[in-house]
Amino acid sequence: QVQLVESGGGLVQAGGSLTLACAASGHTFSDYTMGWFRQAPGKEREHVAVISATGGVTFYKDSVKGRFTISRDNAANTGYLRMTSLKPEDTAVYYCAATRRWPAIRRDHFDSWGQGTQVTVSS
Repeated sequence: QVQLVESGGGLVQAGGSLTLACAASGHTFSDYTMGWFRQAPGKEREHVAVISATGGVTFYKDSVKGRFTISRDNAANTGYLRMTSLKPEDTAVYYCAATRRWPAIRRDHFDSWGQGTQVTVSS
């Protein structure tokens, strides 16, 4: 188990950029796979991106490939999601998640979750 706190959400216009951060504490962050999920109103929570414990492998939801970049700084116990070319359909609450397992893609693969941060993209 690791405690996670997201930050960096906000309101941006379509085409804009935003970077989310996920601060981890409680356990060695470098032992954990980290993922980002999002949930829009009326929708199921969905995988957005995942990064392996050492940062060597990443996976993305098809609709965000080329626009979003997941990264991590294990020395700082922090993960990031850089979002560019944002679209109104990216509007959602974004959640950071972590797990010791690898690979991990699905929601039920992850054991630790942040509280979520709202991202709103206006048209």
